[in-house]
Amino acid sequence: MKHNYLRGFMPAMPFSTPFEVARAGIGALIGLGVAGFLLSFFDLHDAGLYLIAPFGATSVLLFAVPNSPLAQPWSAIVGNSVSALAGIAVCMVVDDAVLCVALAVALAISAMILVRAVHPPGGAVAMVAALGPDIASELGFQFALTPVAAITTALVVIAMIYARATGRSYPLRHFDDKSIHQTSDRPPIERLGLNEGELNAILQQYRQSLNLGVEDLARLIGAAELQVASHRTGPLTAGDIMSRDLVTVKSDTSLGDVADLFRRHSFTSLPVVEKDGRYLGVIFQIHLIRRAREDALRLDRGLMSAMARLIDRKRGAPVTAIEIMSVTEPRATASTPIAALLPLMADGACDAVPVVEYGKIIGIVTRTDLIAALAHAGLVAA
Repeated sequence: MKHNYLRGFMPAMPFSTPFEVARAGIGALIGLGVAGFLLSFFDLHDAGLYLIAPFGATSVLLFAVPNSPLAQPWSAIVGNSVSALAGIAVCMVVDDAVLCVALAVALAISAMILVRAVHPPGGAVAMVAALGPDIASELGFQFALTPVAAITTALVVIAMIYARATGRSYPLRHFDDKSIHQTSDRPPIERLGLNEGELNAILQQYRQSLNLGVEDLARLIGAAELQVASHRTGPLTAGDIMSRDLVTVKSDTSLGDVADLFRRHSFTSLPVVEKDGRYLGVIFQIHLIRRAREDALRLDRGLMSAMARLIDRKRGAPVTAIEIMSVTEPRATASTPIAALLPLMADGACDAVPVVEYGKIIGIVTRTDLIAALAHAGLVAA
């Protein structure tokens, strides 16, 4: 019993990946570094712009946990600003330092909750104002605007740029935002049969509305359901279900020939290989359409072959497969469990996963292969 009690004092967070550790630390370095450099370079201290300790706490949220509702732009900017107003207001009417700090933080917390902008560094902002009577006398309520709102806004903008540059999404995508396909449908992994109100009710029931957003909850429930589904597939691997009789193209294959292969075989993807069989990348039909659209916007999108051949003639030298293929698509080995392939294909962003051994492609797992395997596993289980 005592052992279980002491476990509550152990770390509650799982180990993070080295990439996430570096991403968060470098993000804070860039955010505060850029803000400090601009303040020094333009000598903005006379304008009331300077760095205060709570901006460090804000950076923790913006760069380490950008998906948290506490880290969103509204929470950060408005939360810090109303906390500054609360701290200044209390400092103007209360002389006792201890009482001033306590009242300032309490008022800041209440104000942040009321305006739906809870941001933990806001409590520190209120303390800075309460512990600095000179701030109240010299800047007054302008303190909430400069430096608090101005610098917090700058950090948010830097966090948005940094998130995009490092493959993250910030601000958090809202539940009713359009999907990556620009439709109102939820991504397949998040189609739970639960609406936004029901997900919010779950968060309220477990008192998690400040720690987790509806979007994240939907994603987590979907991922959990997908993981449960993967348990039913048994020990199947990519090598068991992959297509082995491959139709491939060389790096110098013209787009006209690529389009002919798509039409002839009704494929959605074609692996690109070197003459010695070494795997280079994959071409999806959408790659061909996008490239053709760039040079022939007025042509019928359905005439891929004619469009590609027209591009070849227009340019004089044929556009080849290597110029439009993707090299960033996920890959698998023959021993990769199909459970690992499920999340890769469930969100609609990946149509096929090449199976590569020693640099050469030996097969490809398409959505059709995966659906057939899951259907077979379901029949066997039944």
